Amino acid sequence: MTEDLRSLHAPVEAELAAPVALAGSVTLIIPTFNESGNVAELLRRLGEALPEHLPCDVLFVDDSTDDTPAVIEKAAAEHPFRVSVLHREVPDGGLGGAVVEGIRAADTDWVVVMDADLQHPPHLVPELVGEGVRTGADLVVASRYISGGSRAGLAGSYRIAVSRGATWLAKGLFPRALRGISDPMSGFFAMRRSVVTADALRPLGYKILLELAVRCRPGKVAEVPFVFQDRFSGESKSTAREGMRFLAHLASLRSATPLARMIGFGLIGLSGFVPNLVALWLLTYAGMHYLPAEILANQAGVLWNFVLIEVLLFRDRRRHRHWADRVGRFALLANADLLLRIPLIALFVAKLGMTVLPATALALVTTFVLRFAATEALVYLPRKSRS
Repeated sequence: MTEDLRSLHAPVEAELAAPVALAGSVTLIIPTFNESGNVAELLRRLGEALPEHLPCDVLFVDDSTDDTPAVIEKAAAEHPFRVSVLHREVPDGGLGGAVVEGIRAADTDWVVVMDADLQHPPHLVPELVGEGVRTGADLVVASRYISGGSRAGLAGSYRIAVSRGATWLAKGLFPRALRGISDPMSGFFAMRRSVVTADALRPLGYKILLELAVRCRPGKVAEVPFVFQDRFSGESKSTAREGMRFLAHLASLRSATPLARMIGFGLIGLSGFVPNLVALWLLTYAGMHYLPAEILANQAGVLWNFVLIEVLLFRDRRRHRHWADRVGRFALLANADLLLRIPLIALFVAKLGMTVLPATALALVTTFVLRFAATEALVYLPRKSRS
């Protein structure tokens, strides 16, 4: 539950309003995980940056295991803007999930998202909103990759290479959704609350801008350059695990449509030939007869396909059934494919007058489409609720 730590001061007189005041109200969403060393300095700099005529609520969405919430409460008393904290006992979705929780709680005209480590300069908050008002943009991104921007705060050539590689990969996979966004990996941006459908978001990890741009499709995008700063306190949360979550997130976004899922399903099925053949070689090399070896080796391919499909295609639907139920249903459908294919080939040859090779190709396509549809319907769709 959100705890208001300090009430917002009464608005100043209208004649003092500057152009940015036309933006209306703003919720500044700051996700935190063990950032107690940064909170006081962040709020101090925000106090210097936020104009009095810009109604702004600061909302920390906190997943910390340290004293960060208490530090926020203590520091909030020193500032004229309202500061709230929403502490999550279960950090679903990581940093991206925290931002979505903040968006759900916001009832302002704009939401601004930034990190707590001061690598995102607080003085740009009013500039991001002001740029959105001036240009009529739905989304304003603080970019390191346009004129005047810099990635100086990225520590080391390795992190720079990873950041650049992730940017190229994301823009290559989503050229239309990310048109006009030079820095889709940025975690610093402003967005009109009216264009965000929080229930449509399925964040995984910390690349929430990518999630918002692909799923919400803002109509007009603007950018403001910024210099990525050195972290003020603490350690970076970027890890190899977060990198893997980013790749899984990309796959999940790319497979959001039925056609994309079907293509991914087919590619994963093709990749399953590798563990199938490796298992077949190992079993026959150990002396097993080729017929039972074929059956067992096929299960290796089935397991391989199941794991990739779970991680890359249907991550959001796994909660509908227990994992053992999903494994059993998937294996049954995968092996039924073998039993159905031979009768289909015989039918195509006998009834349609096809030769063996075209009949086999048509049977493969038919069983693939049927297996994809059956997998989606019988393994990953939610159970129908009983009346």
